[in-house]
Parts: sequence; structure tokens; C-alpha cells
Amino acid sequence: MKLTQTLLKWYKENARGFPWRIADVDPYVVLISETMLQQTQTSRVAARLPLFLKTFPTINELAKASNGTMLRQWQGMGYNSRALRLRDTARAIVEQHGGIIPSDVEALQRLPGVGSYTSAAIACFAYNKRVVVLDVNVRRVYSRLISRQPTTIDVESDAVLVAFAEQVIPARKSAQWHHAVMDLGATICTARAPKCDACPLSTLCPSAFVLKPANKKKLQEPMFRDQPQRIWRGRIVEALRDVEQGKTITITALCKKVLGSHTADESAWFDSILTSLAKSG
Repeated sequence: MKLTQTLLKWYKENARGFPWRIADVDPYVVLISETMLQQTQTSRVAARLPLFLKTFPTINELAKASNGTMLRQWQGMGYNSRALRLRDTARAIVEQHGGIIPSDVEALQRLPGVGSYTSAAIACFAYNKRVVVLDVNVRRVYSRLISRQPTTIDVESDAVLVAFAEQVIPARKSAQWHHAVMDLGATICTARAPKCDACPLSTLCPSAFVLKPANKKKLQEPMFRDQPQRIWRGRIVEALRDVEQGKTITITALCKKVLGSHTADESAWFDSILTSLAKSG
């Protein structure tokens, strides 16, 4: 297929280099990197991954990690619950699969914290399985190739995307193909300003040069002091990371450290956030 050949040729000349894209990559590295890459920039993951692997060189070491150790090692990555889900996944792999990460999508999905995307990504990138991997970049690129999209935010349904993907994914180059599509979406077929004049697929793309700019409506987040509540959650975790291991801090002192004050209203709000963090582990 011309589309497949053209994109793979472009990728060979323009591929981005990352630690999780090396030849014969360890499935353990793929498991960690795919978890880290959820809502975190690739550049930050590329910098943090080697440090994380130095602390947890094997899945057995990761499986034994405490909550506190995981959260300290996850510093700067955001969305701390991912760290605990990753550790729980490692424990399940050690206990149920003898420390061997499954290559089967259904077996992967039975692991705690592993959803449809992550299971497909591990099967594809760790074992080169011919499975459909749909992330935001892939959805955008496929949608624009399938039919002329009205605006930069329009995408096809997953059913349509999967049907298209099953036609274009090369049989023995699934990992390479998906990396290529992701790179194209990240660098050329971007969300807001696609560079159609630099795209290797522009002559094959019905959406090339015709997309109208549009912006997605942002969901309203819970706020406190004009900042999203998730930011404050992160600050609390950061403050707790700074507490010397073996030491404790009172809730009042923690509140003052994070907010700079401790009024009755602030105390009530702060207690509710601590409760939600505790429920998240």
C-alpha cells in the first residue's frame, strides 16, 4: 500500500529517538514508559526513565516498592496515582505470570491499572503484535486520512478508526508503523496547526490544506484560589515528599506549608483534599 510505504520511508529518515524505541526493547521498559507517557511529555519521560530504572532495575524490585518510595521516585511526573497503579501492575505480573509481562492483549487487560490503550501498546511495542493502538495523535492522523475533516478538532469514531487501522497496519512492522504515525501526529499533523506542506502524505490526504482552525471546549475543573484543585493535590504530595523519611508532619503544619495560612475555611477544604488523596492511596 502506497500510504504505508510512504510513511515508513518518512519515519526511517525522521524518527525521534527515545529509550523505549531501541531494538529488542525490554517489555519491562515498555510497561514503565507507556505508564509514564500517559499525560506527560515525551521529553520529560525520556529524562526520568533512566533514573527510574536505576532505582527499579527489575519488575521484582518494582513490585516490592512501598507507596512512599513510588511517590518519591515519581516526583515531577504528575498524576501520582499512576505510580501506584504501575507498582500494583508489577505485583500482579510477578504473582500471576512469574514476572513475565504477557504479550496477549486480553491477559494484559486483566492486570490492575492496564486499560485498552496500554494493553495494546505493550503488545505492539514490546512484542510487535499486529494490534490497533489508538492514542490522540493516531486518532487525529487516521481521521484526516479517512475523509475530509471540517476542522482541526474533528475525529472519526473509534469503530471507523479501528476498521481503517486494520487495513493499513503492516503485518510484521506494527511497532514501527505506530511509532511512525505517532511521530507524524506529534511533529507535522498537529492538533492546531498541521504542516501540510511538509507532510509526506499530503497527496494522499483528503484533509490536507483544507482544515479550518477550531478549539475544543475545556471542561470546568474544581478550583481553589483561582487554580485547579489537581494542582493543589500535587503541591500537597510535593510537600509530603520533602518530609524526611521516618519523620511526621501535622495537618496544620502541612496546611500552612502548602497554603501559607490555616483559617477555618481553608482547614475544611484542606481536610477534604487529604481525604481524597488518602482514598487514592
